[in-house]
Amino acid sequence: MGNGTVVPNRLAKAAMSECLGSPSFAPTRRHVSLYERFAAGGAGLIITGNVMIDRSAIGEVGNVVVEDDRDLPILRQWASAAKSSGAVALAQINHPGRQVLAGVGSRPVAPSAVKVRRAAGVFRTPRALTAAEINGLITRFADSARILVDAGFDGVEIHAAHGYLISQFLSPLTNLRADAWGGSLENRSRFLLEVIAAVRAAVRPAAVAVKLNSADFQRGGFEDGEARDVVRMLDGLVDLVEISGGTYESTAFMGVSQDATRASTRHREAYFLDFAESVRGSLRTPLMLTGGFRTAAGMTAAIESGAVDLVGLARPLALDPALPARLLQGSAAAGADVPRRLGLARFDGMTDLIWHTVQLQRMGRGLHPAPDRHPLLTMAEYGWHYAPYLWTRMTGGRSR
Repeated sequence: MGNGTVVPNRLAKAAMSECLGSPSFAPTRRHVSLYERFAAGGAGLIITGNVMIDRSAIGEVGNVVVEDDRDLPILRQWASAAKSSGAVALAQINHPGRQVLAGVGSRPVAPSAVKVRRAAGVFRTPRALTAAEINGLITRFADSARILVDAGFDGVEIHAAHGYLISQFLSPLTNLRADAWGGSLENRSRFLLEVIAAVRAAVRPAAVAVKLNSADFQRGGFEDGEARDVVRMLDGLVDLVEISGGTYESTAFMGVSQDATRASTRHREAYFLDFAESVRGSLRTPLMLTGGFRTAAGMTAAIESGAVDLVGLARPLALDPALPARLLQGSAAAGADVPRRLGLARFDGMTDLIWHTVQLQRMGRGLHPAPDRHPLLTMAEYGWHYAPYLWTRMTGGRSR
């Protein structure tokens, strides 16, 4: 990485939201068990799922939140588990912005009061952040990063993709501000750059990475031309740039966006490989690409071409956490790709996401993934997993 951190191999376990947090937003022993399994799986870099920076803004039930050091002992166990087989471990820090599920938290905040389209009843309409609140969030990102590094993580990844808060600042569709935080790309990028500067100052010399969309895949949104400009801004500022794409309105990162999965891209596996090749050029910062990699041949070709430095694997590891080791040993030619959807276009992306999340939760409980499980049964298991959490949130912890 740019800060001198050496990653043992070029395969990375990319972030997947585990949703294993306690009702008080703390990590649990299930995180430890899951990441011991990922560590034994052989990836050289392990990135956690969402660690939120604000208890009043969680994206999903079961998110972990790090605001202070109250959960430092279990955070240390989590970091130690992720690093137990020699991998470099980064904690992904995030704020959901407007992407807060209805009923999970208070009214969401965002750069502007723009609601999530095509998700009636799923997300509430946000209110626009004040300038003072924006500065406060920058401080929160830095505070969370410092605590996570103190807990033993080798650094953090700032989530600026998939339609979360930083991504909302970058997109002209969701950032309608007329002040210093909106308008031109320079202004829309200001929040990301200020967060990076604050985090860097808080954790130096630990690693600072950024996950960035190659595009939102929405007309008038954050397009690949602007994404290239932002990547150039990040060059030398961070130690790793991870490329992904899409939002909940256009779920390219789940492999269900028509633009991201056109025939030529499917043939080459990685959804965003063309973009990575276009920015590689004179980029000094190492580049990681996540989304669509399935075969050893495809991963090898992407690395040997010089387009990417690290291959990110997410959903295949939810079914086969030992896949990196088997790929490196030559005993696996491909990873599993078992999309489980209901056939309802409006809900397929979310159904597939939940199906894979349940596999992570099973491993956290010491069970094996269940790749043949019907999505309806998986949805029921997902709901059962959250029943105690929801009861605690609704009753304030009173017993039944």
